[in-house]
Amino acid sequence: MDPVVRAALQIQRLVARVAGSLLAFGLAAYLVVWVANRPPELLSAGALALFLVSLGTRVASRFRGRAGESGPRLLDAEILLHLLVGAYAVVLCLPGGLDGPGYALVYAVMLLGASFTGALATALSVGFALLLEAALGFAALGQLELDRLATHGALLALFASLNLLVFRAELARIKRLSRQRIDAELTRMRDAARSYRLLGAPASARETHLTPAPDDAERLICSGIDEIHQAVEFALSLLRRTLGLRTALLLGLDASGSALTILELSSSEDAILPGPFGVRDGIFGASLEALTQVSIAGPRSAVHLPYYSPRPNVGSACATPLDDHGRARGLLVVDREAREPFTPREEETLKAAARFVLRAIDNERVFVQLDRAKVEQGKLYRAANALAAATTEAQVIEAGVNGAREFASFDFAVVTLFDRQTQVHEICAASGEGTAELIGQRYRHNSGLVSMVVANRHALPYRGDYDPARQVVFTRQLTPPPMPSLLVLPLLVHERPLGTLILGSKRRGAFGDSVRPTLEVLTSHVAVSLANARMLKRLEELATTDGLTSLYNKRALIDVAVQKVKSAARFARPLSVLVCDIDHFKRVNDTHGHDVGDVVIKGLGEVLRRVKRDTDAVGRFGGEEFVVVCEETDERGACQLAERIRQELSATQFHAELGPFKVTCSVGVASFPAAGQTWEALFKATDEALYASKRQGRDRVTAWSPRLQGAA
Repeated sequence: MDPVVRAALQIQRLVARVAGSLLAFGLAAYLVVWVANRPPELLSAGALALFLVSLGTRVASRFRGRAGESGPRLLDAEILLHLLVGAYAVVLCLPGGLDGPGYALVYAVMLLGASFTGALATALSVGFALLLEAALGFAALGQLELDRLATHGALLALFASLNLLVFRAELARIKRLSRQRIDAELTRMRDAARSYRLLGAPASARETHLTPAPDDAERLICSGIDEIHQAVEFALSLLRRTLGLRTALLLGLDASGSALTILELSSSEDAILPGPFGVRDGIFGASLEALTQVSIAGPRSAVHLPYYSPRPNVGSACATPLDDHGRARGLLVVDREAREPFTPREEETLKAAARFVLRAIDNERVFVQLDRAKVEQGKLYRAANALAAATTEAQVIEAGVNGAREFASFDFAVVTLFDRQTQVHEICAASGEGTAELIGQRYRHNSGLVSMVVANRHALPYRGDYDPARQVVFTRQLTPPPMPSLLVLPLLVHERPLGTLILGSKRRGAFGDSVRPTLEVLTSHVAVSLANARMLKRLEELATTDGLTSLYNKRALIDVAVQKVKSAARFARPLSVLVCDIDHFKRVNDTHGHDVGDVVIKGLGEVLRRVKRDTDAVGRFGGEEFVVVCEETDERGACQLAERIRQELSATQFHAELGPFKVTCSVGVASFPAAGQTWEALFKATDEALYASKRQGRDRVTAWSPRLQGAA
């Protein structure tokens, strides 16, 4: 039955995907019939209503982004087919028909449709239009006008191809320019943030091409830059008005300290170069080298100002370094047309302005760091809550990987668990491309990165740089996908390693100093939650399993049996219960001792575990008595299972100091609903059947019948 259902579902999905196209073809066929032989007006009105509803539904779905199973491209093609049918219907109603001036509407629809559909859909639409036009012409005239059809087809193809080429090329150009503007703005913002020390300088050249920070970090940086911009802009504007300046600008040193860039500018001149400028150019070099304020005056002052082109009439200028405890952070440079030198009072004003700018930058840097710490703490808090709510190892691993995505962008994640007794690592979870074959793999402790992290309890490799040619993660045969960045983090609980969390990224420098400490804190939470999940699992096992046989204990089996009986009653399905009891078990204990008696009980438990089905529930009720609950099993099947249990146990040989020996068992069987419709009634019936087996000589199977009622 499954293949039939599966085929029906596939056919249903296929019909749902092409329903719009089939409806367009149906409307086109009706249009051909309408041209050949006008149907009743009521029928035509119904077809028009169906056309409008279908077209309106698809247009609304497209604009709302609800493409459904068909996908946006197929939906666009369906809309174009509907529009073509509508265009031909309108053309037929206009004077001249297909040869009249109204045919230009078809060209316009094809031009519009080619703008938002793919090349394949456009080509199919042109074929659909030609097929529909040929059918309309034959229906109207009784013959095909191939000359007109060829002309119209060539023009339709021309309009569609030109629009595809021109429109798509222009769209690609606009996207490229937009991307370039966005990248340039992001670069400018990050450069400004580094100049203001809102971002740390890159550790090396490889970290200068990092992708943008997460949204929260970008928001904090933008907010900090805006605050500094407003403060510095106010200071520069105030200096211009009070000192009669032509230009006042703030220059910042780049990360290498070899160039100056304009951070803020207030000027009446338009001819100012964007930079960057050398640290030794003009007045810049004199001020930075001595780390002191430098003033010049005279008709050649503009020669020492490299940011003008062409040079205006500058009478005096002054450069004031931003002195951050003996280290230059940038320059405050001003100039004016008046040739009078800057007075000591004006120079002191410029120094005060430089200190104000430096203080504004430092204050905002502190605020950004505090906000960033607040955001990081919020992410850690959410991750910790998710880990605290996880109760199983799988839930803990999923919550841990999701939490790591809050702090770092990665393409590969693996969790390994380490067994200290066997010295074996197991890959228990993996996500990312090319990780499916890793799940479940085991390997011995070796000299790979995972083993070294477990042994040393420190994250590796250094800086997260991974070289697959020199470094082994798991084993030489078991390798992750090649990627430049990889970090193996230990899962530690009280310095005891439980395993590792491995993150990999296709981006270089993905696990730098900014994210690695936070990931280490997160993995400590993951390790604690993992240990708690294991402890909870162990407690559940102790609460529900028998310590000697590892089968269900009495309480747990009763809970399972009650649910299975309710399910059998609800769905009217057969169910049977077996009670097994070892014959003369007291004699075994008295003869061989209780230790050997425990071995016999374990032996019967192994027999039951071996012969039962996956859906059967087996438990030890106490002493030497075991119960089996069998779903989807009638009395005959239950008796066959019971007989197999009896034979398996009687064939099992046990060993003791007095020599080998064998035991037998008696089994009682009761089936739902004949023996009872509740668990209590069924268990009482099986007990009665077991008593009958004991009374009739033991080592036998007895099925309950009404004549045994009350026998126990």
